Amino acid sequence: MSTGVLRQPTSVWATAFAAVVAFMGIGLVDPILPSIAQGLRATPSEVSLLFTSYFLVTAVAMLITGWVSSRIGGKRTLLAGLALVVVFAALAGTSSSVAELVGFRAGWGLGNALFVATALAVIVGAASGGAESAIILYEAALGLGISAGPLVGALLGDWNWRAPFFGTATLMAAGFVLIATLLRTAPKPAVKTRLSAPIRALAHGGLSTTAFTALFYNFAFFTILAFTPFILHMSPYGIGSVFFGWGVCVALASVFGAPPLRRRLGSVNVLHLSLALLAVLQIGIALSGHGGVIVFTVLSGIPIGLNNTVFTEAAMEVSDAPRPVASAGYNFVRWMGGALAPFIATKLGEEIGVAVPYALGAVCCLIGMAILYTRRHHLRSLSRVDAGHTLRDAEPVPL
Repeated sequence: MSTGVLRQPTSVWATAFAAVVAFMGIGLVDPILPSIAQGLRATPSEVSLLFTSYFLVTAVAMLITGWVSSRIGGKRTLLAGLALVVVFAALAGTSSSVAELVGFRAGWGLGNALFVATALAVIVGAASGGAESAIILYEAALGLGISAGPLVGALLGDWNWRAPFFGTATLMAAGFVLIATLLRTAPKPAVKTRLSAPIRALAHGGLSTTAFTALFYNFAFFTILAFTPFILHMSPYGIGSVFFGWGVCVALASVFGAPPLRRRLGSVNVLHLSLALLAVLQIGIALSGHGGVIVFTVLSGIPIGLNNTVFTEAAMEVSDAPRPVASAGYNFVRWMGGALAPFIATKLGEEIGVAVPYALGAVCCLIGMAILYTRRHHLRSLSRVDAGHTLRDAEPVPL
């Protein structure tokens, strides 16, 4: 990461910290999924609904984030999202049934949508070094949050499966205080975003291509995240360690791997490469014994990290829609993959065999590659964006 990425206003770091905690919520439950199933006497597929409710509400709520933030402002939207996460994460810790827990995770997903979509726009708007540096910082927060989440979940979950939820509520409350005190209130946008704007933005061929490719990619991604804890047969610490290693690979690939590869190969080629690698690693998980499952799971963080950064940058740059609108439309479609995968994958694993979910995940990667290839003419503008990044890197740095 260049030093320019690190030279940011305090408000950007406050938002980035809260983003780390928000993304921790994705991987937080991974180490404790078997414990939750045991504690609430639920099947793995029932527990997988924790992901489904969370991401389904997150996806749908993405459609209203721009409408809300353009009326009450970015800072208030961030604070509203954080407040909802604090409340529903704490309530999740009090659940007495899996149905209650699934419902509270849905409320958590609403807060997460308001925060995450707005955080990207706030960081891009306030960060120094341009949109590329801001997106790298955002993806670094994502990677750090995803890698730290399993460790926090394991540490607290080994004591009691309810503790990680209360821990998240506490950390999000700290993020609320930081943003309330350090983030300057920006003027409200001159033009209010229409509720239909994200759906209208998806009429652009490049944005819809990026979004639907990401939907299939996210199905593969969350197959690994949601189903693998059940086949590892390890303690919360063991599962947390595996997914910590996975998260470190996500973070390193996002921040250090994606930018140079995109400049050298181009965005579309990097997506083809990383989707192909993820498909191979999914097949590796499907065909391996216990040790191989661990190794291939950790390594899958590399293509996932590459995809996360390149998909996000592509969605921001491929159309002429305002970035918050493009982000909302893109995230609405792609998070549907995160909503569908956990339940479908876990149900297939329960009823047919543990290799089937990963085979389906590999097929989803191939479908994503087919979409990229058949609709490649919609992504030509990304070549100009990639060329622009290369030219800027080649410019001499003023002394």
